[in-house]
Amino acid sequence: MPPESNCILQRNNVKISGKGEKTVMLAHGFGCNQNLWRFILPYLEETYQVVLFDYVGCGNSDFSAYQKDRYEHLEGYALDIIEICDALNLKDIIFVGHSVSCTIGWIVATQRSELFSHLIAVCPSPCFLNIGTEYQGGFDKQDLEQLMQLMNKDYIGWGNYLAPIVMGTDLSPIGPGKDKNEVLVHELLNSFCSTDVTYSRPFARATFFSDYRNILPEIGHPCLILQSSEDSLVAICVGEYTQRHLQNAELKIIEAKGHCLHMTRPMDVFKHMNAFLGKN
Repeated sequence: MPPESNCILQRNNVKISGKGEKTVMLAHGFGCNQNLWRFILPYLEETYQVVLFDYVGCGNSDFSAYQKDRYEHLEGYALDIIEICDALNLKDIIFVGHSVSCTIGWIVATQRSELFSHLIAVCPSPCFLNIGTEYQGGFDKQDLEQLMQLMNKDYIGWGNYLAPIVMGTDLSPIGPGKDKNEVLVHELLNSFCSTDVTYSRPFARATFFSDYRNILPEIGHPCLILQSSEDSLVAICVGEYTQRHLQNAELKIIEAKGHCLHMTRPMDVFKHMNAFLGKN
C-alpha cells in the first residue's frame, strides 16, 4: 500500500473487520465517533467486510490533519470518505450513514457514484432549517444561532442540552435500574464534550445550517431511509420529503424515541438493512 494511503487510513483511524466480498462502510454523525456503531457491528461482520472511521476532528482521528477551510463545509467530510475509498481501492460498497453522514454520503454519491452500490440512511435530514411554508426541517434559524451561542459560551451546558434531545431520553444520573437509553445518553454527552470546540463548532454549523435538498434528485442508487417514530431532530415529514425526492428510495418507520436508531434499536436497523439488500 502506498505511503500516502497509509497516512489517510491513520488520519481517519480506519478500522477494517468482518468477512465477505461485499464491503459496508459505517459513517458516524456529528459529535459522535465510530465506536457508537458497536451495537450493530457484530451482526454485519458475519456477512460483510466492515470499514469504520472517524472524520478528521472527531474520535481518534489525527487532529493535526485538520484544515479549517476544508472542514467548514460538508464537502470536506465527503472528501474524507472519497480518500478512504481510494486508499483501500473500494468501489460498489454499501454506505450506511447516521444523521448528517447521510447527507455527506449523498454528496459523495453525486461526485463519485461508482464508489457506492446502495445507500442506507439512518435518521437523515437534507436540511435542519425551517424554510418558509415549503419545508419544515425542524428548527428556525434564530433558534440554531442561539444554540451555537450556547456552544461558544458554555460547551458543557450545550452538551447537556443537546444530548437528551438527540437520544430521546432525560439526562438522569446513572445508577441501578437505569435502562439502556438512560445510560447511552451519558455516553453521547461524553462524545459531544470530549471533542475540542475548535473542531466541533465548524462541524455543527455545517451540519445544522446547510441545505442539500437540491442534490436529492441527482442520486439514483437504491436507498433505504430508516426513520424514528419520535425524533425531536428529524420529524417523519422530513423522511417522507427525502423519500419523495430521491430517485429510488424506500422509507421505513421504526417505533422508537430519539435520533440514534443504530444505538437504541440496532436489531431493527439490521433487520431492515437485510430485507432491503435482499430485494436489491
